[in-house]
Amino acid sequence: MTVPASNVKVLIATKPVDFRKGMDGLSAIVKQTLSHDPHGGVIYVFRSKRADRLKLLYWDGTGLVLVTKRLEHCSFRWPTISDAVMRLSPGQLSALLEGLDWTRVRAVRVAAPKAVL
Repeated sequence: MTVPASNVKVLIATKPVDFRKGMDGLSAIVKQTLSHDPHGGVIYVFRSKRADRLKLLYWDGTGLVLVTKRLEHCSFRWPTISDAVMRLSPGQLSALLEGLDWTRVRAVRVAAPKAVL
């Protein structure tokens, strides 16, 4: 899986969704339940009840893209189930997609350099 750009926003829905839903159903969840615009360029991550599958939904500028992944012999590490969304960094998303503990991935914040004359 390719790593998303460092400036992309990633939101994870912590409550499991019905995995029979396609891009239109998940888009409706983003709009109605999460109160976000599904066409805003944000990557939305959804989980299954068993936590062994996930779906990514995002707008690439020309259409909605739906990506599904299933782990064969384990489950994804998920935040506590609640009616909320949580922001992940692109690095944390990459770790999640690999089946790793994404909570151990920390983004290093670096202050912008000051111009020297």
